[in-house]
Amino acid sequence: MNVALLLSRAAHLHAERPALAVGTRVVASYAEFAARVARLAGGLAARLAPGDRVGLVMKNCPAYAEAMFACWHAGLVAVPINAKLHPKELEYIFGHSGCRLRFATPDLHPALAGLAVPGLVEAIETGSAAWDALFAAPIEAAERAPTDPAWLFYTSGTTGRPKGVTLTQRNLMAAILNYLADVDAITPGDAIVHAAPMSHGSGFYMLPHVAHGGLNVTPESGGFEPAEIFELLRAHRGVTMFAAPTMVKRLVEHRDGGALPGLKTIVYGGGPMYVADCRAALARFGNKLVQIYGQGESPMTISCLSRADHADSGHPRHLDRLASVGPAFTGVEVRVGGADDAPLPPGEVGEVLVRGDTVMAGYWDNPAATAETLRGGWLHTGDVGSMDADGYLTLKDRSKDVIISGGSNIYPREVEEVLLRNPAVAEVSVVGAADAEWGEIVIAFIVPRGPAPDTAELDALCLENIARFKRPKRYVMVDALPKNNTGKVLKTALRELLAGRA
Repeated sequence: MNVALLLSRAAHLHAERPALAVGTRVVASYAEFAARVARLAGGLAARLAPGDRVGLVMKNCPAYAEAMFACWHAGLVAVPINAKLHPKELEYIFGHSGCRLRFATPDLHPALAGLAVPGLVEAIETGSAAWDALFAAPIEAAERAPTDPAWLFYTSGTTGRPKGVTLTQRNLMAAILNYLADVDAITPGDAIVHAAPMSHGSGFYMLPHVAHGGLNVTPESGGFEPAEIFELLRAHRGVTMFAAPTMVKRLVEHRDGGALPGLKTIVYGGGPMYVADCRAALARFGNKLVQIYGQGESPMTISCLSRADHADSGHPRHLDRLASVGPAFTGVEVRVGGADDAPLPPGEVGEVLVRGDTVMAGYWDNPAATAETLRGGWLHTGDVGSMDADGYLTLKDRSKDVIISGGSNIYPREVEEVLLRNPAVAEVSVVGAADAEWGEIVIAFIVPRGPAPDTAELDALCLENIARFKRPKRYVMVDALPKNNTGKVLKTALRELLAGRA
């Protein structure tokens, strides 16, 4: 089993169909895409051994698709990484995963030059002479077992260090089949616009589109600009895009009331979608919405609120369903468990547990965390929710206190540990506050050690150590943090304090 064979199959069935485009410009047919991947894989195989890891720090572009499929074709493990991370965070991920080779786009390559990564054989800028030199004689796709790692997805944890989610060939194939079964059908010639990072959900959704001969479109900007997205939705047909709720909201609010004949589906996820925003999107785009709920440990594949569910306004619990994340994906078991992981009755709140072929093999080089998260054969998501009598899951809270801002996960302890490096900070607790544009923003409650610290210094400290999007938007100085009798900070009380100030 090798997901690279999906591209080989598509090249046979849809040789002349467009496969890759930048904006409105097609840059490769399926025959050309597959040929370049086989040649790039040849160059990689000459340098690396099967199972070696290859880091990808890249802006969205056609080379992203080529690099990912070439890794799989050569029997390697792709490590797509959030390009917005701080170089120190990237350095840790490269080292922890044991990357032997690294790709970066020209805009990101210079900032990585000074990183110390033991074992790295080569660092290659896409589009450079070194990139061109990698294209060698084509090779056949490597033989891979269903349990072989294919994708390492690094997701931050409450320990403050990212964990490498090991996704196997079987995991990726199961996710593809889930998409085709529950999210959307894809016909040859349909398109996906990669406005969200290809290192995350949009990259996953490249796979079913390649499997069925779809066109992968990267915007000229390489990211999300509403005016540009509207142009692409008119230029291409059968268009799907994956978007965080904040992106959907910005599209709704964009001053463009024209028809969008090319739009087929907006798949949203990665954070809460408020019911009012969902209804506004339905009013603007029509019956085009599908919601997915997943996490890195079961990517994009825990539950799905279908197009039909969004459109069924006559259902007596329609608004409740819009506030939910839908029923489990086909072939995926989802349970709301109590303290002993036993299933709870409908309506009762507990931890969301998941089991199935989409669930990760474990955390890379972290057996203790793997055993804890996969205990009893179930993925313990850390999310808290309830299930109704019809099997629709509603998320209530996130027990790990993750903040989701603009679709990106921010873990408070990462920020707290950086702020505590300032000697004027005695204690700190970071929480998320609701925000109309970003979903949530980061707020840091600080107990000063003497005079209050200079917030400009705190900003600078964060920018030196973590990604810009993780930096607090506001610092609140307090005399003490609310705590329970065991000394644990009560983040709920801090959120209530914020709500009282709003």
